[in-house]
Amino acid sequence: MVMADKRVAGIDEAGRGCVIGPMAVAGVLVDEEGLAKLIEIGVRDSKTLSPQARERLASHIRSAALAYRVVLVQPDEIDRAVARGALNRLEASIMAKIICELCPDVVYVDASDVVESRFASMICACLPGDLDIQVIAEHEADARYPIVSAASILAKVERDRAISELKQEIGIDFGSGYPTDPKTIAFLRKWCEEHKCLPDFVRKSWRTARRAIADALTAKLDMWRKREAGSSC
Repeated sequence: MVMADKRVAGIDEAGRGCVIGPMAVAGVLVDEEGLAKLIEIGVRDSKTLSPQARERLASHIRSAALAYRVVLVQPDEIDRAVARGALNRLEASIMAKIICELCPDVVYVDASDVVESRFASMICACLPGDLDIQVIAEHEADARYPIVSAASILAKVERDRAISELKQEIGIDFGSGYPTDPKTIAFLRKWCEEHKCLPDFVRKSWRTARRAIADALTAKLDMWRKREAGSSC
């Protein structure tokens, strides 16, 4: 990792693939001393850590950082980007906004695009022309670079916090919010059956959400047909 008296930032997201709740994008800025502290406390990819470990490390990361930022991207904004086929561009623009606020010399980013250099170019296209910042985008950067690991931890902690608050608000435990979670799928189907629509905190462009509402409408139609068939006897 480039350092030598430079201010280095790392950026990562959490919750991009979720069907429920926001995506969190986090950036962390450190100097050489701060990077040494991150390595000392043992930061690593947030996916390999327990929620308790992430909370503990997040506190140390905030103390070690020169600055940090977390942006929550809500489902409706994600849906609009998906409709345009521009989810990567949305993420790149948010990362660029965080880079502008942190103003590092070098920034390491966990690349969302299958082509790493293309994702770096997307970010650079969103930066003001007078900023001289080196943008390095790589796949699995959160597992390779401590500064990106730190960003992944802050993003995951804030995303988990938003999900916890959402569960308290609606009074229902819907699981992780990921399409692979049976608890999440069961929640979506039940909600659609009861309300005949999807709630605002669900990403309606996701196939999982579309299937849930389609299944609910099909079940309603089948029930109506059975009722009609019974009344005609």
